[in-house]
Amino acid sequence: MTVPRQAVHVDSPTERRNPRTTDLDQLSTLDLLRSINAEDRLVPDAVAAALPALATAVDLAAEALRTGHRVHYVGAGTSGRMASLDAAELAPTYNAPPDWFVVHHAGGSSALHSAVEDAEDDEEGGAAEIARSVERGDFVLGLTASGRTPYVLGALRAAGAVGARSGLVFSNPHADGLSDIDVLVEVDTGPEAIAGSTRMKAGTAQKLVLTAFSTAVMVKLGRTYSNLMVSMRATNAKLRGRTLRILRETTGLDMHECSEALDEAQGDLKVALVHLLSGVETEHAATALAEADGHVRQALMTLRATV
Repeated sequence: MTVPRQAVHVDSPTERRNPRTTDLDQLSTLDLLRSINAEDRLVPDAVAAALPALATAVDLAAEALRTGHRVHYVGAGTSGRMASLDAAELAPTYNAPPDWFVVHHAGGSSALHSAVEDAEDDEEGGAAEIARSVERGDFVLGLTASGRTPYVLGALRAAGAVGARSGLVFSNPHADGLSDIDVLVEVDTGPEAIAGSTRMKAGTAQKLVLTAFSTAVMVKLGRTYSNLMVSMRATNAKLRGRTLRILRETTGLDMHECSEALDEAQGDLKVALVHLLSGVETEHAATALAEADGHVRQALMTLRATV
């Protein structure tokens, strides 16, 4: 085991002892779980307070992708694992291109399943990672509960140096040295049920923020219609059933008609949907979608205006 050369005192609520859970080890199993759950219920309100800043981050990320650039997640430990999980879900859910969201995790891919705790102290490593892969026009979102993780802050400073916009999701109102970051998404979750265990409330907050962030970006880019996942591809039996259900719910047509339309569109749910809702031929529906940058509602409005 590597022994750190120096100790750093982190002045963050997440490191403090929680006065509400000091008897945690004396509780019955059910009361122990109730105590943890009571702390967890504080997280959504903390996230709600950060939504204005998160909205700015969403708009910056959507603009980056809309103009041919990328979104980068940067994290260490729990934060990096949360980011990796979020990015991995976007291709199957929204058919997002694999290079839209890029994850930079301190310690590399091996740190996803085995802790590489000292990697988070490598500020130069974070900066070098970003310098190799980020360009002007990209958006870089860092995640660190403490607001001080050297790997993450080094990466964000390097992003700014190349002209990329940046944001930080953190849970420490006392964090300093963040003035050069474009968007600060502060989610003050307070002390953890177990002091310093930021995989708990702070990690839950990061999960909520990332899910809301990436979902909102996908909605802004037309990857949904109403509240439906119309950009997914039916690559297995379950997804084939889901696409047909979406077509039936949105058009009111029977299973046979929807199945025929989906086959005619070569499995492209958006094309099948625009075809069925507008009545135009499949090829015309595909063209309208391309001209609308993939936005189903916009394509339908354009088609109806030309009728």
